[in-house]
Amino acid sequence: MAASIEDVAKLAGVSIATVSRSLRGLPDVATATRDRVLAAAQELDYVASPFAARLASGRSSTLGVVVPFVNRWFFAEVLGAVESVLSKANYDLLLHNLADSEGRAEFFSALPVRKRVDAVLVVSLALTDDEVAALKTLKLPVGVLGVKHPGMFSVRIDDVAAARTAVDHLLSLGHRRIGLIGGDTADPMRFTPPHHRGTGYREALTAAGITPDPELEVLGYFTVAGGEAAMQTLLRMPERPTAVFAESDEMAYGAIKAIRRHGLQVPADIAVIGFDDHATAELMDLSTIRQPVAEQGAVLAQQLLDCLAGELEASDQVLGTELVVRGSTVAGESIYATATPESV
Repeated sequence: MAASIEDVAKLAGVSIATVSRSLRGLPDVATATRDRVLAAAQELDYVASPFAARLASGRSSTLGVVVPFVNRWFFAEVLGAVESVLSKANYDLLLHNLADSEGRAEFFSALPVRKRVDAVLVVSLALTDDEVAALKTLKLPVGVLGVKHPGMFSVRIDDVAAARTAVDHLLSLGHRRIGLIGGDTADPMRFTPPHHRGTGYREALTAAGITPDPELEVLGYFTVAGGEAAMQTLLRMPERPTAVFAESDEMAYGAIKAIRRHGLQVPADIAVIGFDDHATAELMDLSTIRQPVAEQGAVLAQQLLDCLAGELEASDQVLGTELVVRGSTVAGESIYATATPESV
């Protein structure tokens, strides 16, 4: 049977509180007493409970992570990166999946993370003033991924500029009638990318002297099936687009599927560009905007840990994105057209 802290206290002839202070290295214990406690602990092969040590320190060694969805690739990548950083620092992750507007309202009303975490990381949510005020009542470091809030840590990409880069690429190829397959900006979860990437799409067209046509903007809900349905809607138009910007790679996959089922070719008839550089984007020969998804989560988690260590104050960090051109927009850039038998 494993020794308890009571056994150590009895052998050393001190109180349980003194054992706790000695093992934690606190300064208010005489050297001789600490040596006696450490000798007793070693003799009994006593191992302190990490949970008990956390309670004694006043810290939970836990980071609360709040996400609007857990069943999408982006959030899984972020969570994996955050968990990796935390595990190296012996921190736990407490996940809160809001799932819907009711879950969101309940979370910010009850704040179930109170007294359970040392900091909070919020992923891709445009917070309301009331939600910001609620988080501030926690008096804990707060980080937001994907959007900037004063007084909070933030790590993000410039979604507007990145979307403009995608559409500018299509414009440079001579396309003038460009469709948008995007997320729902009216979604009560207020997931941020649909707002920013749609803005970038319209800004790029306007800068090129093209008046954005709302009929060319169709919802794809960030799923393959949604992207396919959206593309089918665009294909039924009297004058279909010659190119499409999808706000995620998954929606781009669906669009390509619909185009091919319609008997058309990509990019000869319709060019398609996505966003993310998903793990399977190269396999699909998809041109896309590469964003550092995992890096955003890792950087923000580390910033919160550094803040807890007293080494960092709140800041806003914008990470870069990259245009990746493949065969879905430029046939000559296809990874398959240039492959040799030895490289396949």
